[in-house]
Amino acid sequence: MLSKRLLAFILVLLPVARLMATHQRAAEITYKWMHGLTYEITVTMYTYTPSPADDSRTTLPILWGDNSSSDIPRIVFDALPDNYTLNIYRMEHTFPGSGTYTISVEDPNRNFGVVNIPNSVNVPMYVESQLVINSFLAPNNSVQLLNAPIDQGCVNRLFVHNASAFDPDGDSLSFMLVNCRGAQGLEIPGYTLPLASTEFTIDPVSGDLIWNTPVLQGEYNVAFRVEEWRQGIFMGAVVRDMQILIGACNNNPPVISLENSHCVIAGQSLNFDVTATDPDNNKVTLTASGAPLEVQSPASVLPNPATGTPTASATFNWNTDCRHIQKGLYSLLFKAKDNHPEVSLTSFAVTSIKVVGPPVEDLTAQALGNGINLNWTYQSCQNLIGFRVYRKTGTSSFVPGECESGLPASSGFEFLAQTNGPSTMSFRDDNQNNGLSPGINYCYIVTAIFEGETEGMACLPACASLRRDLPVMTHVSNDSLNLMAGKVLLAWAPPSELDENQHPGPYRYEVYRNAPGQSSLVYTGFGLNDTLCRDETLNLNELTTDAIYQVRLLNNDGEIGRSRQASSVKLTATPSDRSVVLHWEADVPWTNYNTQIFRKNDNGFTLIGNSTTNSFTDFQLINGQQYTYYIMTIGKFDGDGFVQPIHNYSPIVSAVPVDNVPPCPPSLSVETDCTDISNTLLITHPADSCFSDATTLMIYFSPGSRTNFSLLSSIPATEGQYLHQGLENVLGCYYVKAVDAEGNISEASETVCIDWDACPAYELPNVFTPNGDYINDTFIPFGYPSSNPKSNVDRVEFHVINRWGNIVFKTNDPLINWDGKDMRSGIDCAEGTYFYVCKVVVPSLDGLREQRLQGSITIIR
Repeated sequence: MLSKRLLAFILVLLPVARLMATHQRAAEITYKWMHGLTYEITVTMYTYTPSPADDSRTTLPILWGDNSSSDIPRIVFDALPDNYTLNIYRMEHTFPGSGTYTISVEDPNRNFGVVNIPNSVNVPMYVESQLVINSFLAPNNSVQLLNAPIDQGCVNRLFVHNASAFDPDGDSLSFMLVNCRGAQGLEIPGYTLPLASTEFTIDPVSGDLIWNTPVLQGEYNVAFRVEEWRQGIFMGAVVRDMQILIGACNNNPPVISLENSHCVIAGQSLNFDVTATDPDNNKVTLTASGAPLEVQSPASVLPNPATGTPTASATFNWNTDCRHIQKGLYSLLFKAKDNHPEVSLTSFAVTSIKVVGPPVEDLTAQALGNGINLNWTYQSCQNLIGFRVYRKTGTSSFVPGECESGLPASSGFEFLAQTNGPSTMSFRDDNQNNGLSPGINYCYIVTAIFEGETEGMACLPACASLRRDLPVMTHVSNDSLNLMAGKVLLAWAPPSELDENQHPGPYRYEVYRNAPGQSSLVYTGFGLNDTLCRDETLNLNELTTDAIYQVRLLNNDGEIGRSRQASSVKLTATPSDRSVVLHWEADVPWTNYNTQIFRKNDNGFTLIGNSTTNSFTDFQLINGQQYTYYIMTIGKFDGDGFVQPIHNYSPIVSAVPVDNVPPCPPSLSVETDCTDISNTLLITHPADSCFSDATTLMIYFSPGSRTNFSLLSSIPATEGQYLHQGLENVLGCYYVKAVDAEGNISEASETVCIDWDACPAYELPNVFTPNGDYINDTFIPFGYPSSNPKSNVDRVEFHVINRWGNIVFKTNDPLINWDGKDMRSGIDCAEGTYFYVCKVVVPSLDGLREQRLQGSITIIR
């Protein structure tokens, strides 16, 4: 393969061969997974039709990126308008295993006269694509660029091009401009982006290539890279090298009338019209491309292409089904091209289409026993993997938005459970066998889940509440009449919907205190109205956990049923620096919406605050002094017939504040001295009281990397800087921690790293005078090495190329030391301008780093 490439390179010196080879205009490489490690590779090229090389190029050398190569055969050879010929080369290749492979093609040469590629007639066309084979992910197919890489525009008119990128696997795509490449994949000396009045860019998301606006007429080549991402993992990339013809014309592009977005529920049809009108009354050709036209059971655009003067019209129709459901949007590109005698102009319009899974149907909620049974129906979908169930207490007026997938947080519904499999269309909510609470209204929504965790539309809520045919706990409280004794006051509401015919009296209650593995009877009451008691067998103030109770309703036939469990308030007090943090929990069937906090003083307990959460911090305390607290929760049931509000008291707890809070992290900045090879650390403290007792600063350092830190030095907290010197190079990372008098250590400051770019960059001059006067006789970097002794250039790959594209000098020496002679003949190179490309390899915090430099060198003798 090397001999073939060398031969191709030598042939550019021959006038006849150069004439034969001046034909390449645009190219790209795509791939398709076939089976195992075998992929079908397609090289698409557009060439200059009059060139004799078109007829002779029946095969093309291709490098597979696995140290092997082939001659890939041409399967399509079609002449197109405007002297373009479409060439498609295709063959299968089996790769050796998992890995990343760079597939590349180089073919001499580009067509004559490309404005932004100097001497383009002698510059090869080089394109590459990256194939990632990842054994942990499904096989990947490359992005397909459905719009041809050839286009036209006018001077001083906005130019927009879109490649209509379609990924068969539904991967996310990103776009970026890259430089066109030439011989051996090197960047082309003197290559520049096309000259624009304001900008030449590509949108990283949509892929719109925007030239605002062309300044000079002529042919231009540009390149961009399309990368694929799956779950945040890089999956591959395709580089397209495309050609744009800019003319001097008095013409306006067609105007496309199209809505920006559409939405459809899978199983329904989406239909809309699109028109393109030419403002200059030229004939218009309207074509469509994009994912909806490529998937299984594709959409149609009729006619495609559509033509008309001055208006062309087409109709889009898509009978969607469940296979089309996906998280991302489908992109559909419409291209309108006018027929103008000077330059035909093109305009693009993109519409996004969302296909969302349909909602479940016939959702019902039926209370039964201590739970609620949900049932629903759903159409058959092969890609359905299950359903998600959401719940909300109280009433709900939620109505799903048009074509909205899933549930917004504003709906108030919370995720409850997910069923597996498409056939399960029921769910029982009994609070994980703990029972739901009578008197509370429960509302539910169910959504369908498809492959890729794509969620369908929400249905309308279904609501239900349990019958009040059992007792309902309302109080598990420290007895407020004697909080210090810690006895438990228990109360419950009697059943209001008890079927006395089915369960005749007499009735009695049995109150149990439940603990893991055992239940203790603490009270027996007779009659439905005996709903109050005290548990005298324990002291809440001495418990390390909560106390859990349940009321059972019985008659002479046995147990009728039991209430849902309810716990006492579990209150903890955690000491901190001049503060105490209170936290509480209570597993109860009602809703606590407020809490009052009380602290003991010389006259008893005093209210010191309220909280709508389950925590409260009491500040401005004295370290070493004991503080005592209790809280009162305030709650309610959603339904009627209950005591409102519900007050429950916690145990009494105490804590002694202590300084266990570390100082705040310091702020760090670093100043680098490249001459002395030193770093000065500047350390400041945030304006925060938590820094008032910091006594020491500990400085950590990692030389040459972002990991493996070790303690470098400790300095008094009153000192604001530290000089780190005696270094081999300035590369490294630092962070600082503060320590107070109690030994509390702060979090680390932000890590500050000094990388390769902290000192002057590796730069090259653009002229030298190899005339033997010992002044500027050799080409070397600016001031190297004294101006930047610690940039640590590992090596360079430096090439000098003459205006015919021949390499006259190359070296790996960072000093370069070119004496102006041709490396093969040893003869002095002629005066004039040469081009260079240079890859500079320097050490950095992330390992060896490559920089690419390119420019011109003028020899003056």
